Amino acid sequence: MGKIEENKQQKKTRLMDTAYDLYTSQGIVKTTIEDIARKAGIAKGTFYLYFKDKYDLQEKLIAHKAEQLFDHAVKNSGYEACESAEDKILAIVDDILDQLKDEKLTLKFIYKNLNWGVFRRTVDKPDSDYLPFLMSIIGAPEDTEKLEIAVYTIFELVSSTCYSVILEEKPCSLESYKPYLHKSIRAIIAEFK
Repeated sequence: MGKIEENKQQKKTRLMDTAYDLYTSQGIVKTTIEDIARKAGIAKGTFYLYFKDKYDLQEKLIAHKAEQLFDHAVKNSGYEACESAEDKILAIVDDILDQLKDEKLTLKFIYKNLNWGVFRRTVDKPDSDYLPFLMSIIGAPEDTEKLEIAVYTIFELVSSTCYSVILEEKPCSLESYKPYLHKSIRAIIAEFK
């Protein structure tokens, strides 16, 4: 990467980091592009070289945070030591949930906007290998649509149930909830197979 590209990437990263701080401290509605640019130390016009508006930045930031969660889980969950596909998926899911438990601001930020569409855009990036990675864990299906449906169902189940369990411990704590979640994920994977 040349000096110019490196400089561009640093500016984009500063804008994203600053926006995350502002979005999580004062909310997206109260945050202006001027606020983001000023706090990042970048001219307001430069913002538009990277993002259409603050909602485009929000969407890209959510995808980026989701990608970070998944990358961390792949590197740190210990899924490789698990024997079954179900146990590998559960190790990754548990790592993501534990990260969100430790990073409640991230959970609050991404929760309402973390959906299958965001995940698909992350998966469909040219440099992304998430779907082949999941296929390597679960097994390459004859019908990739069936794999996508299974992953979609697990993704939506985890993302829709974790918010209240982690932030409010309702209807129970995360640790109390995990056995129920695991049982559901195992059933989804068994149905897929």
